[in-house]
Amino acid sequence: MATILGQNQYGKAENRVVKITRDGDTHHIKDLNVSVALSGDMDDVHYSGSNANCLPTDTTKNTVYAFAKEHGIESAEQFGIHLARWFVNSQEPIQRARIRIEEYAWDRIPTSDANSKFIGSDEVKHSFVRQGQETRVTQITYDGTNWEVISGLKDLVVMNSTNSEFWGYVKDKYTTLKEAYDRILATQVSARWRYNWSDDEQRMPNWEKSYAEARKHMLHAFAETYSLSLQQTLYQMGSRIINHRSEIDEVRFSLPNKHHFLVDLEPFGLKNDNEVYFAADRPYGLIEATVLRDGVDARIPVDMTNL
Repeated sequence: MATILGQNQYGKAENRVVKITRDGDTHHIKDLNVSVALSGDMDDVHYSGSNANCLPTDTTKNTVYAFAKEHGIESAEQFGIHLARWFVNSQEPIQRARIRIEEYAWDRIPTSDANSKFIGSDEVKHSFVRQGQETRVTQITYDGTNWEVISGLKDLVVMNSTNSEFWGYVKDKYTTLKEAYDRILATQVSARWRYNWSDDEQRMPNWEKSYAEARKHMLHAFAETYSLSLQQTLYQMGSRIINHRSEIDEVRFSLPNKHHFLVDLEPFGLKNDNEVYFAADRPYGLIEATVLRDGVDARIPVDMTNL
């Protein structure tokens, strides 16, 4: 039975590019997921395997990162226009380029109070929280006499675009990781905290206020900690909640390290001065720990962070 080739396209999908623009101490983030699809005179590559008209998908990936440096990212639309025009105009066999972009928005994390070290602004200029991702959770247990309330959140994505280092770690013959003295620190927070309210004779906490305040102190600690490790930041986040909220005795965190790796732009004659990053989704480091009020025993189960 005779067959013919129908509609087709090829390219590199889901290129995660994060562009940091530094305006003095103020950082601006563009976080994009870019998918490139090209079509045109591609019959031969399908019929005979000839790659003469085929621009490698790896090249399309490299172009995304190089353009983030060369052209910047004013908007997702403008960035996509630059890419599409380049692919069609620079390669004769390519007659059509489709660029699909998802943009992930970030809000700045506000400072904690007027005494913050970031005096002069009501927000930290290099600390961000992802919009529209967070889910609030709670678990209530009652045996007829005693209550246990464990609340928290999941999928709260936060990022510091500077003020993070990672060096001085153990090295063996399998270690290839380079020490970092200025890196992006990002994580997707899963946190659970246990209230010390346990019976009806006690004054019940204001649940709405308590949640809002716990979240606020956690974000402030993330933003205002000069981090030498994600573990250090985790401990500061938990300590800040317990020190400011007397109704909470225990906080358990699960923090996946959302790695951002500098893209090597030297092959394209470009210098990457901590500007263009590849946002990797796996594998990832997973940091977990519990922070307790002194004299209190841990009671939040490990699997609670999967709630």
